Amino acid sequence: MKETLHKIKTFSRSERFKKYAKRFGFTILGLIAILLLAYGGLSIYFNQNKTEIIAKINTKINENINGKFHIGDFHYKFLTGFPNFTLALKDVEIKDNKWDTHHHTLLKANEIEARLNVWSLLRKEVNIHKILINDASIYIYKTKDGYTNSDIFKPKKKKSAKKSETETTIDEIYLNQVHITIDNKLGNKLFDFDVHSLKSKVDYDDDNWNTNLFLETKINSLAFNTVHGSFAKEKELKGTLAVTYHADKQKIDVSTKDLKIGSDAFDIIAFFNIGKNNSLFGININTRILWQNASNLLSGNISSKLNRFDLKKPIDVNCDLKGDLNVHDDPKIVVQALCRDNELTIPDGRIDKCSFKGIFTNNFKPKNGFNDPNSAIILTRFSGEFENIPLTMPQMVINNLEKPIATGIVSSDFDVERLNEVSNEKWIHFTEGHAKANLKFQFDIVDLYIKKPKFIGNVDVDNASFHYIPKNVQAVKTNIHLNFTEKALFIKQIAYKHKMNTIFIEGKIDNFLNLYYDAPEKMLVNWKIYCPNIDLKQFLGVLASSQKKKAEAKKSAKPTISNHLRNVIEKCAVVIDIKADKINYNKLTATNTKASIQMLDSKLVIKNGSLHTSGGNITFSSEIVPNGKNYAFNSNAQVNRVDIASFLKSFNNFGITSFSPKNIKGKLTSKANVNGFINSQGELITNSMHGKLDFNVTQGALLNFEPIMKIGKFAFPLRDVENITFSDLSGHLNMRGEQVDVNNLTISSSVLNIDVDGVYSFGRGTNLALTIPLRNSKNDASLTKSEREAVRERGIVLHLLAVDDNGKMKIKWGKKNK
Repeated sequence: MKETLHKIKTFSRSERFKKYAKRFGFTILGLIAILLLAYGGLSIYFNQNKTEIIAKINTKINENINGKFHIGDFHYKFLTGFPNFTLALKDVEIKDNKWDTHHHTLLKANEIEARLNVWSLLRKEVNIHKILINDASIYIYKTKDGYTNSDIFKPKKKKSAKKSETETTIDEIYLNQVHITIDNKLGNKLFDFDVHSLKSKVDYDDDNWNTNLFLETKINSLAFNTVHGSFAKEKELKGTLAVTYHADKQKIDVSTKDLKIGSDAFDIIAFFNIGKNNSLFGININTRILWQNASNLLSGNISSKLNRFDLKKPIDVNCDLKGDLNVHDDPKIVVQALCRDNELTIPDGRIDKCSFKGIFTNNFKPKNGFNDPNSAIILTRFSGEFENIPLTMPQMVINNLEKPIATGIVSSDFDVERLNEVSNEKWIHFTEGHAKANLKFQFDIVDLYIKKPKFIGNVDVDNASFHYIPKNVQAVKTNIHLNFTEKALFIKQIAYKHKMNTIFIEGKIDNFLNLYYDAPEKMLVNWKIYCPNIDLKQFLGVLASSQKKKAEAKKSAKPTISNHLRNVIEKCAVVIDIKADKINYNKLTATNTKASIQMLDSKLVIKNGSLHTSGGNITFSSEIVPNGKNYAFNSNAQVNRVDIASFLKSFNNFGITSFSPKNIKGKLTSKANVNGFINSQGELITNSMHGKLDFNVTQGALLNFEPIMKIGKFAFPLRDVENITFSDLSGHLNMRGEQVDVNNLTISSSVLNIDVDGVYSFGRGTNLALTIPLRNSKNDASLTKSEREAVRERGIVLHLLAVDDNGKMKIKWGKKNK
């Protein structure tokens, strides 16, 4: 190797090498001189034959157009495009013959370079192999009647094979800063591009050709229907397209890989039929793209809706467009998307861990055209978590994008504690339980928000424990089974446990799906309730809170599932048919209780109530209404032969302090129409009652009653005033809060008879007139009623007054009103 390098080095220094190098240098200089002389000769030739060459160009162009061709100026570019002859045309305009009607110039260019074949030019033939268009505008216009200014080009005449070598062909086309507009009034389409650069080298095969076209452009409009707006508006497009023209089919095929539209890459396969009687086209686009980027590539009527949604991660998308360039309608659009483990944002919230296969089509029913009313979004194999609630849908269809309606089947299986995250209002709090749902749904979408969802199917909740905060109601181990039908909601097998109470509930709500949204105040919930054992005081919290709290409740800017449900609960009417084996209220214990209860916007109405207690029975009807911190009640009751001592003890002696239930015994029968107040603990508020009470006691006795014993000590020392039995104890009371009007209170006893009239006060103001015959009435019980009345006031009669004395009862002589 060293020997070879040495020989080369020695040869390069020899005189022989220097001689050859000198000759080679002169040869190169000679060739350059010849080229300069040749192109100088071409320049001289052009200047000498300029008029003839331009005439030939005009002739060549005018032979192929039906219109007007104008060149402002032209000149020869020395050495540009060697070995071809480059001619630069300035201020070029091409107009069709109907320009005066539509005023759209087909071509207007500041400069067009035409590269002509030198040898053809020397034979005085014009053969253009390359066109460069700089700083130009191209406007292709089609009228509503089908005429287009691009028809300016005449069809080629078929030439014989012998003359084919002189056929003018344009092998290369370059565009630089060219504005291209394709305005199709017939098809209501507008394509508008700012072409920064276009390079195309064409390979011909007879009338067929193909090219790899490099394109860098801005899309101003890609409107397949100008009413709905442009696809890919204001987006930059850059890439290389493989374009093939089939002359026999008059069809152009286009394909590209990694074509950049904006910041995203697309694989595209397309075809365009360009025959007069066939203008069908098809474009298939495949990409992986962010939702918002994809939406912004679509026309305004679609993107305005899709932009209200978003997906955090890119999705796989395939878009297929098929249409007719000469038809006013939109093309047929089918978009398919594949989403995996994504985050979907919708106007009503966010769906996490979202996966689905989605299809958009604007031709849902094939015979109804390509438009918004016939558009649909179809989601299959959908899964995700909405506000922490897992959802699965085999298929959902959103049909008619002008008035969208969504239909499908949704299933869910989750622990109910997840419901705590549904509402920020914290009106209900779950601590345990499990829920399953399988529902067929339909709902309207108004301004892209879910409105009036309707469901058919089942919801099952087992072992749920919760705290209903507005009423301070807590429940444990509650089971709920709901069956939604088109006509009603059936509530089955609810087992509600609260403290020591258990309630079994079944119910029905007619016309539930309509009234739930449109008129919850008209909704009637029918309950059937069975209670083995219940303490009523623990359930007063079921009634609504005070009206003040309602007034202070804030209205949500947008209705949610949570606050709408709360609104329905507060407004709906509830009718309850209740049966209880045992009911406790204070010290009252009742059995075999039945009643019909209505809950009407905070008011509790009890009808046809009946119960057994204290050895007798009571029938009643009542109304209970929240009033501030308390509850106002209005009640009608019929008491039949209850043990009076037990009954009075159950109701804390109705606030009477002058005697206690241990002072009296017997069977009480009464009829009452009273109203008053109960506090939030279920206790009767003393002195709050108003109304009328008629009563009668049979088999009665008065035991150790201090006021009578005081009288008996000096008036009847020989009679048993500590144990007084009654043949008649009846009266009529008019309750006025703190005071009670005592009318015709008749006491027929074993000691004496007493008639009482006047006012009894729970506080101050007692003024009772007592009429007391002194005769011994011990044996009156054996007399008939008429006989007792005849002898009642024989003998000495005392007239006494029981009056208030500093909060104590004082007995003195006197008659009523004296």
